[in-house]
Amino acid sequence: MPQLNPGPWFFIMITSWLTLSLIIQPKLVSFISANPPSNLKSETQKTIPWNWPWT
Repeated sequence: MPQLNPGPWFFIMITSWLTLSLIIQPKLVSFISANPPSNLKSETQKTIPWNWPWT
């Protein structure tokens, strides 16, 4: 069965993953800036307990 022979596609898979992880990914990550932390206070909302009809 030819699909069990890793010869033709294994090298292509390894080179594509290495290309993606070593060359393309650092270039893409450099364009994405993280959101700066906000100085706004987080307001905690008062929760109301749910009254279940069967309890």
